[in-house]
Amino acid sequence: MSKGIDGQTFDGMSLKRIQKIIGSLKDHSYQPKPARRTYIPKKNGKPRPLGVPSSDDKLIQQVIKMLLESIYEDTFAETSHGFRPDRSCHTALSQIKINFTGVKWFVEGDIKGYFDNIDHHILISILRRRIKDEYFISLIWKFLRTGYVEKGIHFKPNKGLHQGSLISPVLANVYLNEFDQYMAEFKITFDLNEKRRRSPDYNRIQNREQHLRKTISKLPDSSKEKTETIRSLKQLRNIRVSMSCSDPMDSSYKRIFYQRYADDFIIGIIGSKRDAEQIKNEVSGYQSEQLHLELSQEKTLITHGKDKAQFLGYDITIGRKGTPSKDKLGKLSDRHNGRVKLYLPQETWPKKLKLYKALKIVNRTGLSETWKPCARPDLMYFPDHEIVRIYNWEIQGLYQYYKVADNVSVLNDYYYIMKYSLLKTLAGKHNCSTQKIMQKFFHDRRFRINFSANGKSKTIYLYDYGFRKQPIITKNSAKHQSKELMNRLLSHQCEWCGCVDSNVSTHQVRKLSELSGVTIWERKMLQRNRKTLVLCPDCHDKLHKGLLN
Repeated sequence: MSKGIDGQTFDGMSLKRIQKIIGSLKDHSYQPKPARRTYIPKKNGKPRPLGVPSSDDKLIQQVIKMLLESIYEDTFAETSHGFRPDRSCHTALSQIKINFTGVKWFVEGDIKGYFDNIDHHILISILRRRIKDEYFISLIWKFLRTGYVEKGIHFKPNKGLHQGSLISPVLANVYLNEFDQYMAEFKITFDLNEKRRRSPDYNRIQNREQHLRKTISKLPDSSKEKTETIRSLKQLRNIRVSMSCSDPMDSSYKRIFYQRYADDFIIGIIGSKRDAEQIKNEVSGYQSEQLHLELSQEKTLITHGKDKAQFLGYDITIGRKGTPSKDKLGKLSDRHNGRVKLYLPQETWPKKLKLYKALKIVNRTGLSETWKPCARPDLMYFPDHEIVRIYNWEIQGLYQYYKVADNVSVLNDYYYIMKYSLLKTLAGKHNCSTQKIMQKFFHDRRFRINFSANGKSKTIYLYDYGFRKQPIITKNSAKHQSKELMNRLLSHQCEWCGCVDSNVSTHQVRKLSELSGVTIWERKMLQRNRKTLVLCPDCHDKLHKGLLN
């Protein structure tokens, strides 16, 4: 429902409008309109430019996107996770968790202004390797060259993709798939030897254990010497299970691992710091020479495995030696040594609270701060159940993203402040104390609000299921788009008056929560749980004039 440069949306989409678009594609006269440039804030406070296409261009771009995905999806590398079906940040993190075991160094990669610096000529040359239809290539060229309008001025840059365009993500993946292939080839030349050599200290202790077992088998059962020898054997075994059987300092063994999400990538290296520096330089050289891209020097860092590298909002580190514990089979082992650990950064949830204005700082001493939950006046105009729904979104949204973190339980502190911020917000709205709010809405130790919607009684609970670490996923569930709307348009029947008209079009709203249910047509959409209503021209015109009750 976002308006492009022509001011149109999908409200009013009809078969006649679609046929007109198809005709212009057939005779190659279709010309995309410039995108409408707008800005949204980034996490660091800087503005992120977005290009909003016109509604007709969005439709064409969706078709191009589907075609490009059908051509390229099977050829994309397993190490690529951004903007792809059945893949997400969590699938990228799962591969890091599995493959980066024992890594000594990280290279945190970030491409400077990636979307704004994609070379159009290089991109088209990559597309031409697999696509022989020059009309299709020409259509993509038109979208690349159409540019954007900002403050009434039409800009036509000779490089870059619009963030906000439907085809930009898949084209960005086609472009960086070249880098993925380069890293796969680099791994073949970099990896050295099948396995590390055995640790001399480990071998020595293992030989000592074997000697003690033979000694024990020859000693009488009740002898004091046998008891002492068994104690010595157990001590040696505890020492051995805390050690690595291979030599961690073996310089003849090298490995490199790589994962990418959009323009962020991380490289794990089993090798020396010199190897890490060399890899960073070679990666930077390849991107500069072959793809005309530049690595961000302030964000592309070399980090030791025992320190915390950052990727996709997580802190990633390699576990240190710890106290051996029993595994599921009852065997002693050091389950943390060398394993990848994923952490929720300690500054993440306080930043969220400050963003939501759910807390205030009551005391600041040096680097330490004392916080206190506070009411949110901007939410007091919503119904009570909507306020609870907003808090649930904000609580569960953060948890759902960090649910695979090893320290996700720290969100209990986040929850405590959000909970009391909710109580204070409701108390402010009803001009009473938080104690009275608790007495009114707490039942059986749960916070709940009863309300009525569409003539039905409903109940909403404040999220209170805790913050346990969840198993890391390896695949997202596939989502299939419904063809229902197209079938409704093809029926040529107005869903309000029932007349048959070939010029029916869709009335569309941004979200169902915008509908109050006052008019009959709003209640009809709410009952069907649909954001669209297919109408004849006469009914559609009446709706926009407020005459369709």
